[in-house]
Amino acid sequence: MKISILDDYHDTVRTLPCFEKLKGRDVIIWNDHVQDTDALAERLRDTEVLVLIRERTKIRAPLLERLPKLKLISQRSVYPHIEVEACTRLGIILSSSQHPGAPSHATAEMTWALILAAMREIPQQMASLQAGRWQMGVGSTLRGKTLGIYGYGRIGGVVAGYGRAFGMNVQVWARPATLAKAKADGYATAAGKAAFFADCDIISLHMRLVDATRHIVTAADLGRMKPTALLVNTSRAPLIAPGALVEALRQGRPGMAAVDVYEDEPVTDKTHPLLNMPNVICTPHLGYVTREEYETQFIDIFDQILAYAAGKPINVINTEVLSHAR
Repeated sequence: MKISILDDYHDTVRTLPCFEKLKGRDVIIWNDHVQDTDALAERLRDTEVLVLIRERTKIRAPLLERLPKLKLISQRSVYPHIEVEACTRLGIILSSSQHPGAPSHATAEMTWALILAAMREIPQQMASLQAGRWQMGVGSTLRGKTLGIYGYGRIGGVVAGYGRAFGMNVQVWARPATLAKAKADGYATAAGKAAFFADCDIISLHMRLVDATRHIVTAADLGRMKPTALLVNTSRAPLIAPGALVEALRQGRPGMAAVDVYEDEPVTDKTHPLLNMPNVICTPHLGYVTREEYETQFIDIFDQILAYAAGKPINVINTEVLSHAR
């Protein structure tokens, strides 16, 4: 059984304790990022099991149709980058643990790091110090300000707790069932979406990217934010309407942004508009990139491979394929 692991940028996977689960198996790890269909088809032509690191590579029908030996895709969490219908049609099992009840604390911590860095202008202050200019401005305190959590799921709930610990007024906006949970947890909920964007000093997005949430944050929403407000996105870039954040920042509402996610990744174009705005902090999708989070994720991914090898696949998304897996 030939196993291929894509997009392990820093050759981290083989150093994880859980990599021992694949001991003795034929594993090849690719450290670069390739999206070209021809190149991937050549690379994966003998692969039976494909391991993905989150959504770094899109797996669509034109590629899948050129991989006759592929029988299993093993990954963790959501799968908007995978054409599930094509997998099913071709008899390829998609196993992906949805880890119910287990938030990514790494992503929540990264969100809070961005909030602190943006409000205290840490990157800008460091650049000023390195340039021999000492302080370059005055930052803002979190205590007493209103933190808006848009989407009160596993990660949003953790970030709300951080806000409470820092003495912030936490306000939540989400779908009705989730709002009820936020209320039960003791958090205030917004009177409506417009009021939420207008009232909050910091808004952090914490939603999965599905059809219902794609472009859910509009230019009008951003235009309601305070000139002193901060928009944070460690979830998915397409939650925001295309081009809306850049234009809103140019118009001064909100006054700042901190982003970890982008429409097309990886971002290697130094002229990307967000990278060239003094009121924006950008990081290269680091939310889940910690050794501890990798270990948590790859335990699930490798267990899925072992279950498949034993003839008893687990966490199967396209269960209908089990009756005619090729």
